[in-house]
Amino acid sequence: MFWVQFFILLACIFVGARLGGLGLGVMGGVGLAILVFVFGLEPTSAPIDVMLMILAVITAAGALQASGGMDYLVYIAEKALRKNPKRITFMAPIITYLFTLCAGTGHVAYSVLPVIAEVSRESGVRPERPMSIAVIASQQAITASPISAATVALLALLADFKVTLLDILMICLPSTFIACMIGAFVVSKMGKELPDDPIYLKRLEEGLAPIKQDKKDFIPQKGAKLSVLLFLLAAVFVVLLGSFEKLRPAWEVDGVLTRMGMPASIEIVMLTIAALIIIFCKPNVDEIVSGSVFKAGAAAVVAIFGIAWMGDTFFKGNAELINGSIAGLVTSAPWLFAVALFALSILLYSQAATVRTLMPLGVTLGINPALLIAMFPAVNGYFFIPNYPTVVAAINFDRTGTTRIGKYILNHSFMVPGLVATIGAIVIGMIISTFVF
Repeated sequence: MFWVQFFILLACIFVGARLGGLGLGVMGGVGLAILVFVFGLEPTSAPIDVMLMILAVITAAGALQASGGMDYLVYIAEKALRKNPKRITFMAPIITYLFTLCAGTGHVAYSVLPVIAEVSRESGVRPERPMSIAVIASQQAITASPISAATVALLALLADFKVTLLDILMICLPSTFIACMIGAFVVSKMGKELPDDPIYLKRLEEGLAPIKQDKKDFIPQKGAKLSVLLFLLAAVFVVLLGSFEKLRPAWEVDGVLTRMGMPASIEIVMLTIAALIIIFCKPNVDEIVSGSVFKAGAAAVVAIFGIAWMGDTFFKGNAELINGSIAGLVTSAPWLFAVALFALSILLYSQAATVRTLMPLGVTLGINPALLIAMFPAVNGYFFIPNYPTVVAAINFDRTGTTRIGKYILNHSFMVPGLVATIGAIVIGMIISTFVF
């Protein structure tokens, strides 16, 4: 039954990818219905926090666009990149990496993905290149962030070996960052140039993709600069809230001090900034929801609603079989531990869950703690099946159609940069670990 259910999962992703737009979401609903009503799997909770975060971010981004701020950003970026337009392929992953590093969650990338898509398109750069590696960098940075759930979980497991947080960061921070830059170099040559891409040309003919416009004589609308400033302040504030936990409000619940989580923090900040942009920059409110950024984000929400819910239900419903199979593999061949971490992360959909599930086995097998840290980035494998929220969002934000799921599902835009960054981080981490320990 496991393989039958897995086939249904892939089939729904395949059909949804072919339908495009909302197709991913509704086909996810079909797959979920089959898993629940036919196979009797218990549905997990819908990814409400993720969807609300995206809605909050695209509301602020939509207000930014309606105020002329998006056009202003594109104009500035095009001027800066005119001599070397491929620079955004390297700058985009640096930005998402730093955001995630400070906030402890890759979901902060939602705030910059629309900007990356617009800047690259207006600069004549194939958006697939910066978009794909930017998403991968936002995932890799989780295993280098001192405040991410995955890093904290690993630190707790290795505490008996006197491993400190600094030890983990000294290996994972440089290894993941360098690997992301290698990934950026690789994707800088990926795919055809934007003017030659057949899907983009077809979208232009059908009026589904905007034509590149000359920004030399661009004059910012009133409030455009202010909207950009407010939006950037929101992104910085989110990073600060993620970096300094004490900045977030706390309440005592049953004698335990509980601080507000990052999902709620992101939602509150972005909704507030959207309100400030509307009040002080005075955009046409109707243009916010009718703009391309909001429409793309709304499509991503529906896609995530169905696909992510279906995937999570499948993986949790078969958790015992999945965990048992991988544990047996690692026991028989300990050197495959990194492969096992990667495979489990694809199925468990979470770095922290992968660490908590499989890392104890690595400790039990007697694998050197330095090697366990070096293999830590292997838990970033959930790009493999293109149903993770940031992956789906990036596909929907790219209006040129270059960032996409391939005909065979696994030949999607994120596969090459994801594999390069993950393998590179592990290899570089192993080299660095020989000097740290």
